[in-house]
Formats: sequence, structure tokens, C-alpha cells
Amino acid sequence: MIEFITMAPTSGDSTFVGLGSNSTNLNSWTGTDENPERPPTVEYIEAIAKAAEAHGFSTLLLPTGAGCLDSLAVAAYLAARTTKLHLLFAARPGATSPAIFAKQVATINCWTHGRALPNIVTGGSPKELAAEGDFLDHDTRYERTREYIHLLKQLFTLPSVTYEGRFYRLENASLFPKPAQRPPIYFGGASDIAKEVAAKEADVYMMWGETFERMKERIEEMKQKAAHYGRTLRYSISFQVVLGETEKEAWEQADALVSHLSESAKRKKDELIQKGDSVGAKRLHELMKTSAERRFQIGPNLWAGLTQVLSGNSIALVGTPEQVADRLIEFIGLGFDYVLLRGFPHLETIEQVGTSVIPLVRERLRQTEVWI
Repeated sequence: MIEFITMAPTSGDSTFVGLGSNSTNLNSWTGTDENPERPPTVEYIEAIAKAAEAHGFSTLLLPTGAGCLDSLAVAAYLAARTTKLHLLFAARPGATSPAIFAKQVATINCWTHGRALPNIVTGGSPKELAAEGDFLDHDTRYERTREYIHLLKQLFTLPSVTYEGRFYRLENASLFPKPAQRPPIYFGGASDIAKEVAAKEADVYMMWGETFERMKERIEEMKQKAAHYGRTLRYSISFQVVLGETEKEAWEQADALVSHLSESAKRKKDELIQKGDSVGAKRLHELMKTSAERRFQIGPNLWAGLTQVLSGNSIALVGTPEQVADRLIEFIGLGFDYVLLRGFPHLETIEQVGTSVIPLVRERLRQTEVWI
């Protein structure tokens, strides 16, 4: 059964992407600066969580990064104000030890009857990581991530863990409270070493949406890699969403989203890509660059316009609810188990997607099962 995920804009939200008084210091998650149109107040983030819970989303992603609120603190707050929403919150292996993160997840898990989900984020900006005291190179960071996930799984399941590896050492470590079931570990990364880490250790492999052909190649590659280790993964795909009552209206909405985008903001994004080492972000940036002459259209109802300023999940599905549902059915058919959908502004997009897109997708999937 397909599950739907959305994201809390814990760095701020906006009606337009790239809107801000300081366009040279935009956040890579939301395209806002330190003075966003909608600050991530406690009231707004709680409203996001409650809207997600009420509109068919099973899970809320709480991102990590220098420009975001702390994901653990947000998860702890929202845990007490939701009843069924899963909270997918992030940790960076260079910032939080596996034993400490396991206890954080287990505590929220205990109080929410299993609604805490760990998301391991290796990080793709050397500058941002250095500000947190993490100076390892790209491949070494992913080697550390492999060890981190391996230890998390042991801590969640074994009575006691004694371990000495390249990056971590534990002696007689035990976890309280011990979860009744080990929570699935979410992880993403597009580099060769990241894919190996996912195939060997992760439970859910998260991917940013690209073209249909690219996603078909990627998921088939990952299935083969996981099979090499005798494993089967679950897969998540992420898109922005821009809806309209007609396709023409949806594309007008998409154009409006980037209508306030400045040249300085685009230059800042180019600089971040050049200095960063995220393979996934570079893949999306390349799609954006090569589609500029086509108004950033990279396929049916697929748009890379937001990638001009966003470096992460930025490829958008643009169209009517029926068209967006059609495209999602196509991608789901490749083997995806989870779909992450978000857009600007986040609150209204969650409500629109939950009301008009998710029911269509579920009904068409149900019909497909009946026909089979």
C-alpha cells in the first residue's frame, strides 16, 4: 500500500520561491532567507502537522540543516499534538552519536506508540558541515554513515552492544526504552558509495524525483544492488507539486512561483552547487540547466524551474489533480512504496494535494488491483 509523506518547512515558507530581503543568503530547502514570508513559528509548524494528518499523509519529514529548526525538538513537540502522524526526523552522523540518536528515537517512539522514524542524512555541503565540526571528505562521510546505520540497527534490537570500528566505539551499550519493533531506517544519496550504503544497510531508500527514464534506471539499479546483499529495500520518491484547475492555470502558477527570483539568487545557487559535493543536487541542477530553453520542462507535467534556487527536492509535477495523479501512478508503477509531496506555500499545498490528488491516486490503484 502506497504511503504519502510531506515536509514541514522548518526554515520558513513562502508564496514565491527566492523571495526575501537578503537574496544572497537563501535556504536550500525552501528558497527563503532568514526573514521568510512565513516564519517557522510553533503555530505554523503545528498547523502543517495537523493538516498533514487530516489530509491523508502518513508521515511528516522534519529536515536538518543550518537553516532549519532542530528536527528532534520539533518532533518532540509535534508528538504530543498529533495522534497518528509518523515523524521522520533527521540526524547527521557527524553531529549526533548513534547511541544518543537511538535513545532519542526510542523515547519519542515509546511515547507515540511507534510513530518515530529515523532519517540518516550524511550531508552534501562541506561548508555547512564544517560549521558543525565535521571535516571528513565525501566518501569517508558515507563510510561513517554505513557504520552509523549498522550500529543503530544493533542498538534497536540487541540487549547489549560492544563494538569497535573505524568511526565509533561502544562498550556494553544498551538502549532504554527498547522499541517493540525496530523502526525502519530512511536514507538517501545518489553517489556510488551512497547507493552501496543504502543497499547494504538502509530499509527505505529515498530519491528526489527526476525524469521517468532516470527514475526507472535508478530503482532498477538499486534493486540489483540490494539483491547482491540478499536484501530487499523499500523506495521513496519526492516531488514538488503545482496544481491548477486547468493545465494552463497550473503552468501559470508555476511561472508565478519563480516570478520574484533574482539573478543574484540564481548565482548563489550555482555557487552552492559548484562548492558542494552532493551528487543528487548536481543531477537536478544539470536537468535544470539543460532544460532552460524549454522553460524547464523535462517531461510530461515535469518542471525543473524550482531547481534554479532549490538544491534538494525541487523537480515539480505541474498540472491538474488528474494529470498529477496520472504521473504519480506511472512513477509508482516503477516500484515506489512512498511518495513525498510538498509545494509552496506548504500549508495550502498539503490541503490541496490531500483533498484532490491523494484520493485519485488511491482510487486508481484500487481499480488496478481489482482489474488484476
